[in-house]
Amino acid sequence: MTPPIDVYAREVVMARVGHLIRRKQGEIERIARILRGCFDPEQVQAPEPGQIKRIILIGPYARQSWYEDRHTIGFSDYELWIVVNHPLFKEECCWLRAREIAARELGDRCAVDLEIYSKADIRIAKVERDTFILDRIEAGITLYRSSRDAPLVARERKGAWS
Repeated sequence: MTPPIDVYAREVVMARVGHLIRRKQGEIERIARILRGCFDPEQVQAPEPGQIKRIILIGPYARQSWYEDRHTIGFSDYELWIVVNHPLFKEECCWLRAREIAARELGDRCAVDLEIYSKADIRIAKVERDTFILDRIEAGITLYRSSRDAPLVARERKGAWS
């Protein structure tokens, strides 16, 4: 029996943002791995284990029409939306380590803006037809989805960024 394909392999994630230059592909792939590996749901007491459901690239870098210009050649400003399984995991304490590692590893080359939503927030947006949220999710590029992508290997979890 053949092993399952790792749909979160570096080359697969980078293909999702294949319209960007190679350096930006690598930065986005690295940010997604840091977010997944350093998300710390143990900082809050919740009725269920913490899980990132989706990581979505939003904004100009998610557009197929994006192009490099003199303002973006040296510095990138990425906007990522993260959907978690429970509202308690939106707390800043769950993301502090991920933000610190991303800033330390990529801070001189890019800024990372994170917006955290729960599954309940997305359900409410659908019911209320909140076009601000729904349009951005629709136009964004899903970098990670828990239902389809492989889990991190042990070395990519918290200890890898000590």
